[in-house]
Amino acid sequence: MRLLVLGGTAFLGREVARAGLARGHDVVCVARGSSGQVADGARLVRADRDDPAGGLGGVEDEHWDAVVDVARDPGQVRRAVAALADRSAHWGFVSTGNVYADHSVPGADESTPLLEPRDVGGEDPDAYGGAKVACERAVLDALGADRVLVARSGLIGGPGDTSGRTGWYPWRFAHPAAPGQVLVPDDPSAPSQVLDVRDLADWLVRCGEEGVAGVVDAVGPTTTLADLLAVSREAAGPAATEVDAVAADPAWLSEQGVDAWMGPRSLPLWLPFPEYAGFAARRGDAAHGLGLTHRPLAETLRDTLAWEETRPADQPRRTGLEDDDERALLAAWHARRGRP
Repeated sequence: MRLLVLGGTAFLGREVARAGLARGHDVVCVARGSSGQVADGARLVRADRDDPAGGLGGVEDEHWDAVVDVARDPGQVRRAVAALADRSAHWGFVSTGNVYADHSVPGADESTPLLEPRDVGGEDPDAYGGAKVACERAVLDALGADRVLVARSGLIGGPGDTSGRTGWYPWRFAHPAAPGQVLVPDDPSAPSQVLDVRDLADWLVRCGEEGVAGVVDAVGPTTTLADLLAVSREAAGPAATEVDAVAADPAWLSEQGVDAWMGPRSLPLWLPFPEYAGFAARRGDAAHGLGLTHRPLAETLRDTLAWEETRPADQPRRTGLEDDDERALLAAWHARRGRP
């Protein structure tokens, strides 16, 4: 199969290229090349998709068995489908669960109403969901529903997760800021869904091979924050069995300015807001019916930690707490509870 990856030099795009190569396909990646290298064995075609007149480096003159696109800019997507719709047998578009207008219901599915489409590019987080809706419509309008897989992904994790979300707790249990203690939110039943990037990538390639079409939520298995923390400690190795997870009240953490989900000075993968009660608890049955499978969470977190250990020690983390900050928060929490 001839597989075209629009992207291919960053997290998911690079993993899609790797999956295609592992399955014996001819893989070409279209990207500026500024985010990193393509997978070994893939061919990089340099092109700037932000340039309306720049084209796609000549790949629009070739025929493709499958295309995978991860773009978030509707203009980029419209230009790509205009150039490639007649030259592509199958199109896999990676969208997001952020397209939904309501995240409050655990177990919701693809029937949930969508946001209004927004014709906005760039990195504006407030426009992200609406922009992805516009991208989905552009692909479906150009190719038709029988040639398109729209994968509305949940949280994607695993090796290479530069957001730091899935690697934080395994890494922190392996490297506690305070001896024998790791600060966590006291929200053990909070839902958690981690989709291993390798599982998503392999499935996208298989769907291209088989011409699988549909609009589905591609999410990881639903578990709880308590389970995720337990598996994180296990992934951190035998020494982490002596490390306590110190559970602090979420309201108190918020008062201290500790953010939820991701970002600097945060504790990731928890959302203590009723309006997001279902954000990490979508059903996912439709994607599983189309062949999406999952490796054990322990494997994902263990491999993510191994990748985290290769990162430069002086590289700023995008998610989590600085050591001094976490030690101060632990001391303040113990003092509040009257403990030394």
